[in-house]
Parts: sequence; C-alpha cells; structure tokens
Amino acid sequence: MKKVTEIVSELAEPVVKKHGCELWDVEYVKEAGGWVLRVYIDREGGVSLEHCEAVSRELDPILDEKDPIPDSYTFEVSSAGAERTLKRPSDFQKFLGHLVEIKLYRAKDGRKEYIGNLVAGGDGNVEIAINGKPYQFAKPEIANVRLRIS
Repeated sequence: MKKVTEIVSELAEPVVKKHGCELWDVEYVKEAGGWVLRVYIDREGGVSLEHCEAVSRELDPILDEKDPIPDSYTFEVSSAGAERTLKRPSDFQKFLGHLVEIKLYRAKDGRKEYIGNLVAGGDGNVEIAINGKPYQFAKPEIANVRLRIS
C-alpha cells in the first residue's frame, strides 16, 4: 500500500508542472494536535505567493475528490525555501558545491552540526568540505541535510 505522501505526490505532480513549477516534497505531519499536509514547490527564479495559491486552488478539489487521507487535515502549498532540506539523490546532485548544514543524531567529534560545502551525496552518505578538509557522514548518523545561506 502506498504512503499518503506518495499518493499526494502523484496527484500533485501534473498540477504543479502545469503552473510552471517543480514538486519539491510532500509531507504529512502531526503538528499542534492536528494533521498537516504540506506540498512544497520550487521554480527557477523563485516561487511567488501567486504560484502557491494557483497550485492550492487547483489541487484542493482533486484531493477532496480522490480522498487519499481519511482524517481531517490542514492543506498548505509552500515554497521549498532557500534553506530547503535535501532528501533525494537528485537534490544532492543539483546542489553539489553549495553550502549545507548537516545535523546528526549523535555528536561526532563533539559536534552535532556541521556546515560545509557539499562534495558528494545522494546514496545516503554525505561528504562535505570545511576549509578544504573532508568530512564524511554515513546515512544512519544523519538526521537532516539542508541548504545553508551564508
């Protein structure tokens, strides 16, 4: 059985593309006692409020009709943001050389956060360079990898 996020991604992809954007991510999370379905979009040159509104207006009735989520939820469409989380192999390839922040589950060498330039990633393992020195992290160590604006 497919996850809610996979079903919503399949429904959202053509709508997002129709509005000149790329589907970045879909999350379905519990926040403040209620469920939130968030669709993140991206676009070369940036995402405007109008893009988010257009995607939301068109996708909302599709979600109502297909009803992939049995519970009540809040639906949001948002920009992926400048400091977006990198998850898929294509995300890592797209942002090679960019500044990223890695958060670890447990401290390594006394630190849980590392900021450096992305050297490699996408297979779950990530390598960054800090002042030219390489640092490697295995997938089980990594809680989150996101772009960092300097």
